[in-house]
Amino acid sequence: MRELFHVPLSPFCRKVRIVLKEKGLPFALKTENVWERREEFLVMNPAAKVPVLVEADGTVLADSTAIVEYLQEVQPQPDLLGGNPAQRAETRRLVAWFDEKMYLEATQNIFGEKVQKRFLGQGEPDSATVRAGLANIRVHLDYIAWLVERRTWLAGNNFSLADVAAAAQFSCIDYIGDVPWSHQEAARDWYARVKSRPSFQSLLDDRLPGLRPVSHYDDLDF
Repeated sequence: MRELFHVPLSPFCRKVRIVLKEKGLPFALKTENVWERREEFLVMNPAAKVPVLVEADGTVLADSTAIVEYLQEVQPQPDLLGGNPAQRAETRRLVAWFDEKMYLEATQNIFGEKVQKRFLGQGEPDSATVRAGLANIRVHLDYIAWLVERRTWLAGNNFSLADVAAAAQFSCIDYIGDVPWSHQEAARDWYARVKSRPSFQSLLDDRLPGLRPVSHYDDLDF
């Protein structure tokens, strides 16, 4: 069976987990404390980052985008990219938006400061950085709302990798209750639809030692 080396509250690992579930591909989760720089793990990925997917035949894949594109090729259905070149380009554009722009502007500034620093013993959160993240997340909620007011899902009429990437980012921030869902009802409704998908359920069971999620985190109806 394939194995996925991950960190539970990593948005990039969550992205891969959702895709594996959407495609019905069985896998075993292996938690990897990347900060320990375990030699066996560094052999698989010298960058010392998760996610890393190891196939049953020993094939090793690293980087969330490379992994999900690979999974789309080996298991084309359900299609999570789009049926034509323009649709696939739009899906990839939005994946990059949430993986890069939202992660740097919101997820890292909020979740990184409040949670990652705590667990890695890197000191107290920087309040200015957190404030910037809390301001930036509203921009991303506005963009989600703008998209779903014009489309069924973020990239078009079908659920896609764009929805996966966005929801993975929001889910980490939502764990600590810092997504102001009341700011955009349309974005909240979109996330509720994603959260209700079977592929998302195992993510809602994740817990960090000593840090419980907010009460609505695993509530499908908020």
